[in-house]
Amino acid sequence: MSLVLQRIEETREALVRALAERDWEAISQLDLACRACMEDVLDETAVDEDALRIKLEELLHVYRQLLEAAMGERQSIVDEMSKIQQARNAAKVYHLFG
Repeated sequence: MSLVLQRIEETREALVRALAERDWEAISQLDLACRACMEDVLDETAVDEDALRIKLEELLHVYRQLLEAAMGERQSIVDEMSKIQQARNAAKVYHLFG
């Protein structure tokens, strides 16, 4: 396996671990590392295209999981903010009539 393909695999595995831990800071850093890997792929002249396609498809699958997790986290925050706003409104009503 070429060095570039190995780096893609290692980055993918690290992303999977960071996602399992919901370590968004690590995910951010690994995303940058992944972008660097993609630049290296473009500069690489002798890459096994079939192996590259497989590695990129695996990486794409992880990014889909990341997007789903991020959207779920976002929705949790929206729900929590709605509850906070409802509690504030209830407190205002209580103070008006209390």
